[in-house]
Amino acid sequence: MPVIENVIEALEAKNGENILTLDLKDKGGLADTFVLVTGNSETHMKTLTDTAEEALEREGRKCKIEGEHSLNWRLIDAGDIVVHVFSHKGREFYRLERLWESD
Repeated sequence: MPVIENVIEALEAKNGENILTLDLKDKGGLADTFVLVTGNSETHMKTLTDTAEEALEREGRKCKIEGEHSLNWRLIDAGDIVVHVFSHKGREFYRLERLWESD
């Protein structure tokens, strides 16, 4: 199973909401794929962050986490894959889906 599918499956198992992948290969971004997920609380966001990190590390990916203490957004950077874990408020504020959508 590809890495992205493993991450999504792990996030779904922890009841991550509104999981979405954005293919950025042709956008010239820093990553090939963004995975976006929303959590219901700070605790849920921590669980989702830990879960995504574990899924990526099982695939041999080294991860760097940013925003660990943020109430609205956390980022797991695994090189060509970046997972964004949002609160509902953070997802609405950052609106990455719109920022990266195709023309």
